[in-house]
Amino acid sequence: MIGLGLAGAAVALRLHQLGRRILVIDSSANNTSSRIAAGIFNPVTGRKMAKTWLADRLFASLHLHYSEAEKLTDSVFFHCLPIYRPFRSVEEQNEWMGKSSDPAYAPFIREVRKSPSMPGVNDPMGGLLLDQCGFLDTNAYVEGVRKLMMREQSYVEELIDDSQMVSGADTVRYGEYEAKFVIFCTGVHRTSWFRWLPVRPLKGETLQLSAALTPQWIVNRGAYMVPQANGWRAGATYSQTDHNPGVTEESLRELKAAVGELIHLPFTVVDQQWGFRPTTPDRRPLLGRHPEYHRMWTLNGLGTKGVSLAPYFSGVLISAIENGTPLNKDVDIERYKSLY
Repeated sequence: MIGLGLAGAAVALRLHQLGRRILVIDSSANNTSSRIAAGIFNPVTGRKMAKTWLADRLFASLHLHYSEAEKLTDSVFFHCLPIYRPFRSVEEQNEWMGKSSDPAYAPFIREVRKSPSMPGVNDPMGGLLLDQCGFLDTNAYVEGVRKLMMREQSYVEELIDDSQMVSGADTVRYGEYEAKFVIFCTGVHRTSWFRWLPVRPLKGETLQLSAALTPQWIVNRGAYMVPQANGWRAGATYSQTDHNPGVTEESLRELKAAVGELIHLPFTVVDQQWGFRPTTPDRRPLLGRHPEYHRMWTLNGLGTKGVSLAPYFSGVLISAIENGTPLNKDVDIERYKSLY
């Protein structure tokens, strides 16, 4: 398996649980999305606050996966915590009062609050408290899986060299290693084998803040603020045009303004971080087998929702490889075969 971000870590853990003999090759690259992401998982998202695609399947899978992952890696990185979204109007209050009794939304709504509920937050009309939410310490998660693979002698720290990989009828060879299959989970660092897939880097920047805000819930409206041991993580920006490494003053101003609208407390910027998310034109993951080299598979393009997508779709991919289970056309890379 190539790559150990959110996708690769989920695949590696699932194969480990199945008792498969695996080898993970990764270069521990900095500034991948899994290194700097706040790791929020939220079943109701977007400007229109709609139930996220496949929410019922995704959230059942992620809660089980990350809970088991903590036990397997002897680590702590999975934090279940409500998300609080302040209301901006009475109409919004009423809309969510109605949705709270909708069977499709009810499992994900903890409470609709009609009065200010979190000191320091701009919420004069109260807000929506979402359930089955929280955040994953993505760096601790990936490092926990990496250390597990190292203990199992199933990990190699190396920048992959595509020229050394040979796909045969029955096996794939890479240098001294041989395997029945290889799975590429390389994010924005695309391998030449799957370079034809439309993985688009979406740059994001976040801030580490110090603020006298009691860490009661995650707050999300215009910007998100996630409580951490050393303050708050705030974000995030989304740029498809900025492909340059490093933080920007423009993003700093944007995030400070968004945080200033979210809370009415002074805050200090302690650090600013950046990274690239692997996104796709249709905002759906990329899963499937190479159209020519059938021993090669990929899981990529998880975008801004990698924390919630990786657990479920890693299982989908493994089932396709081992059992021949057909892939949903919404995620199968067959939909982009014309680009090959």
